[in-house]
Amino acid sequence: MPKKGKAKNTVNKAKHSKLMNQKITKLALQKKKHKERLKTIIKKINDSKEKT
Repeated sequence: MPKKGKAKNTVNKAKHSKLMNQKITKLALQKKKHKERLKTIIKKINDSKEKT
């Protein structure tokens, strides 16, 4: 006989997936910012090499 009431774990699963999506997007954003920062540093170094 099935249990009455709301289904078990649905709230926890939804919360977990929301938090994991936040974590994944945060890590992707950090990775993108890091790449951009490295690009600017490399560009600055290359420009200084060309001047000298």
